[in-house]
Amino acid sequence: MLFILLGGIMVLAMHSGFAFLELGTVRSKNQVNALVKILCDFSVSTIAYFFVGYAIAYGIGFFADAETLTQKNGYELVKFFFLLTFAAATPAIVSGGIAERAKFYPQMVASALIVGIVYPFFEGIAWNQQFGLQAWLKASFGEEFHDFAGSVVVHAVGGWIGLTAVLFLGARSGRYAKDGKVLTAHPPSSIPFLALGAWILAVGWFGFNVMSAQTLDKVSGLVALNSLMAMVGGTLAALIAGKNDPGFVHNGPLAGLVAVCAGSDVMHPIGSLAVGAVAGFIFVYMFTLTQNRWRIDDVLGVWPLHGLCGAWGGIAAGIFGTKALGGMGGVAFMSQLTGTLTGIAVALAGGGIIYSILKSTVGLRLDAEQEFNGADLSIHKISSTP
Repeated sequence: MLFILLGGIMVLAMHSGFAFLELGTVRSKNQVNALVKILCDFSVSTIAYFFVGYAIAYGIGFFADAETLTQKNGYELVKFFFLLTFAAATPAIVSGGIAERAKFYPQMVASALIVGIVYPFFEGIAWNQQFGLQAWLKASFGEEFHDFAGSVVVHAVGGWIGLTAVLFLGARSGRYAKDGKVLTAHPPSSIPFLALGAWILAVGWFGFNVMSAQTLDKVSGLVALNSLMAMVGGTLAALIAGKNDPGFVHNGPLAGLVAVCAGSDVMHPIGSLAVGAVAGFIFVYMFTLTQNRWRIDDVLGVWPLHGLCGAWGGIAAGIFGTKALGGMGGVAFMSQLTGTLTGIAVALAGGGIIYSILKSTVGLRLDAEQEFNGADLSIHKISSTP
């Protein structure tokens, strides 16, 4: 219980990393919005996962009296806390993509639906044998879909939902001309805050990955070493590909860590270094392409960072986790590919349904005055009470 509790605390701390990463990337007028949004997203996610999502994923509810829960399900309660911190990362990922022009309360509704329904639906498939996909993959390809710490379950799902949200929302005002040219670059408002967020996330990631063993007998130092190697591989690749841009440099380790989650328990450290390096290049290249060529205004690059690097990590586990490349084995390429594509399909379908309904009912975008003056002024009212 203590082991998994410490892991949950480390992943909970990562949410402050999401907050400062977004804080340092958005314009100064939207920094308060970023801070409030991450905290409120986590709170809404907790309610949704407690009452609905955890039961969908694992068939376990919490409606017994407190004494019964403590005596009979003590480990289960702490496990819920740990897995909640994973689930709540999904809307935190989405938050970075839609920053600076999304309405506050409709996004809270979206967060509840994502964590209450969409995320646990695929979580149950990948981690709890639901709907028979894992059994079919085992029978067809010899191994189940392997996602040790959530490259696909958490990051790819969050990144691809984020893409649907960004597409439904549209670009920030004045970002692009009608002919597609970039009018305003919107550079990060604070590299120190961005760097702080990246460091908090990177440190917390060792709880995210290592504690995904969930029991002491399954703890592996290999996971820690692989996480480290992927982190530095992503950093150096982003340094090179990003031509010393500090924004890219500080997202590089995150790209590497996203990608290594799935196979961190089965890959060789050199394989993890390669996986992280490829992820660093993927992020820099695809962030530049989406922003400058495709006019997808994904503020923090959550689709390249989490969606694409997460998908790469899911597939890479089926390559670098094999014994032929020095891995532990127990993985199959086709199972990894199928499981990854399934996660993407669930994310696109779920995100598309949620954001299309919200757009057609309550709307997603701020009005022109709110966007010009600062995202959702309704949450900027600071009380004068001491």
